[in-house]
Amino acid sequence: MRLLALMLALLLPFAAQSQQAMPPAPYAYTQLADPELEAEARDLMLTLRCLKCQSQSIADSDAPMAGDMRHQVRSRLLAGEEPDEIRAWLVERYGDYVSYSPEVSSTTWPLFAIPVVLLLLVGGVLLRRLGRRRSDGEGEAA
Repeated sequence: MRLLALMLALLLPFAAQSQQAMPPAPYAYTQLADPELEAEARDLMLTLRCLKCQSQSIADSDAPMAGDMRHQVRSRLLAGEEPDEIRAWLVERYGDYVSYSPEVSSTTWPLFAIPVVLLLLVGGVLLRRLGRRRSDGEGEAA
């Protein structure tokens, strides 16, 4: 049993290294020959979030996953798909989080509702406090 555990422990780094040894997808770092299609691809990639970096678009990220997503965008544009269709496919595959501009749906409505509720609560608290100060100030002046 110990021998098996030792063998697995020795082989584990090789398995992890083999994942990084894969070459990038063809269009991960190569622009399209057609400047108009590449401009469409770039515009779309700037609106999609890298799932690994989370603070960069897939156009700006060097993560392997972002490279794969760039490849998907470019190859699907070459195949004739519209940017909205590609965005919908990526959102379906990776979830709403992949988009910097999510649409209101059953899973994203809190993103839009919570700020409004917080603003209303803060406004209510401020009105109550200002109202108390005015009534306290009027009582002292009398």
